[in-house]
Amino acid sequence: MSILYDLHSHSTASDGTLTPAALVRRAREQGVNVLALTDHDVTDGLEEARRAAHEAGLQLINGVEISVTWHGVTVHIVGLNFDPANASLQAGLAGLRKYRVWRGEEIARRLEKKGIPDALEGAKAFSNGQILSRTHFARFLVAQGHAKDMRKVFGKFLIHNRPGYVPGEWAMLADAVGWIRAAGGQAVIAHPARYRLSATRLRALIEDFMACGGEVLEVVSGSHSAGDVQGMAQYARRYELLVSQGSDYHGPEQSWLELGKMPPMPDGCTPVWTVWDTGQGASA
Repeated sequence: MSILYDLHSHSTASDGTLTPAALVRRAREQGVNVLALTDHDVTDGLEEARRAAHEAGLQLINGVEISVTWHGVTVHIVGLNFDPANASLQAGLAGLRKYRVWRGEEIARRLEKKGIPDALEGAKAFSNGQILSRTHFARFLVAQGHAKDMRKVFGKFLIHNRPGYVPGEWAMLADAVGWIRAAGGQAVIAHPARYRLSATRLRALIEDFMACGGEVLEVVSGSHSAGDVQGMAQYARRYELLVSQGSDYHGPEQSWLELGKMPPMPDGCTPVWTVWDTGQGASA
């Protein structure tokens, strides 16, 4: 029997809409055997997810998605199969959460100048943990009738050259990869096709990532087209990187994404789980 891996998902500990336990249960219902919970800049949901995974008979992999600024571009580095108690990792994540607090206040200030008051309080009402993200502001703006759905509200308010946009100043690439490695995990470039980098810039990102000790490329992603999957597989083979896959699931509201529903991994790729000791960072 084949094992279904989904190594990129989010819960209410960051910007997902299902609790960690509910996320695990839904993953199991969708046939996922091995799930990584990869909340943004926080690992708070892992303990609840671990308990639920034990009850559901699902294997949980410790995960996190770290926000990085690389040459002016925001990229995401996923960490997999690490020790969440590692002090270096947790100190780094705490610094990113502190920055998120300031950014949330600044987004609210900019929206207020455009005639949208109380955005900070409104966004916080949609946040269930330590993380305040643009997604929480987007949900507030949709609820207030400023756009009909999440896709439209981002384009209207929260991306570059829009009223609520605040440029990110996140972790350095070397730092993010270093935190993950210090905790015994593998670093992954998440959804690389989503950044819309030129081939030259994408090669530069991969090479910088590898120079820092990064070793995995997320080839199969919920935000990748079939062509993206094949293209990223070519990069993985060219650079002899391990590969990962994940839905990037945030909740049932995003009907076009579902846990475990991903295209197959292209031939000639070596999945990251083939190098794991199944007892480390996981619960069965």
